[in-house]
Amino acid sequence: MGFNIGYGIDIYYILLVVPAFLLALWAQVKVKGTYKKMSAVRNSRGLTGAQAASRVLYEHGVTNVQIERVSGTLTDHYDPRSNVIRLSDGVFDSTSVAAVGIACHEAGHAVQYAKGYAPIRVRNAILPVCSIGSKWGIPLAIIGLVIGSMVGRWLFWAGILLYALVAVFQLVTLPVEFNASRRALQTIDDTGMLAGEEYKGARKVLTAAALTYVASLAVSLANLLRLILRSSSRRR
Repeated sequence: MGFNIGYGIDIYYILLVVPAFLLALWAQVKVKGTYKKMSAVRNSRGLTGAQAASRVLYEHGVTNVQIERVSGTLTDHYDPRSNVIRLSDGVFDSTSVAAVGIACHEAGHAVQYAKGYAPIRVRNAILPVCSIGSKWGIPLAIIGLVIGSMVGRWLFWAGILLYALVAVFQLVTLPVEFNASRRALQTIDDTGMLAGEEYKGARKVLTAAALTYVASLAVSLANLLRLILRSSSRRR
């Protein structure tokens, strides 16, 4: 039944999932704190987020992408279906260092699509299955553990396989996000949009954002390992 402390306490959850969850929580606090700090610092050239994103597109020869405003905070994203970069209220017309960094990052995603960047194609190809895995993977695995028997084992490993695809998706997401930030920062540096401490501030924002993706992968891997260990201990 696995190693339990007292009654019904999952030691694998405590040792694996809780630390990963705390890492994810810390990453969220980190990105929000860094964003807030750098949002108070205005760039010396007075560039808005929308203008910065447009500059990245121009420098990479991408001319068919629209830039629009979207409500919310840190809701910035590139939508490949409509070929639109959507920048949040705090980024679109803001002249902060954070706004420039985030806007250029999203423009980096648009450049990835325009240039046929392989990892982003792989990520999109497995997205539909991953959506199913994120919803049904863990429930199926847990049901399989509870049922036991041959049917339970099939359900368990079906759930594990589905949820493993979520981890694969998150793993492929890492180079996609890192590459978008690299493109953004390289263009910022090459064009002189930000310099010195301003450039360092934008890099801090994007580095903090990247940590959230690393933490998400850690949570998924911790959950997978936890379930596999529980299944293994049941068979002993």
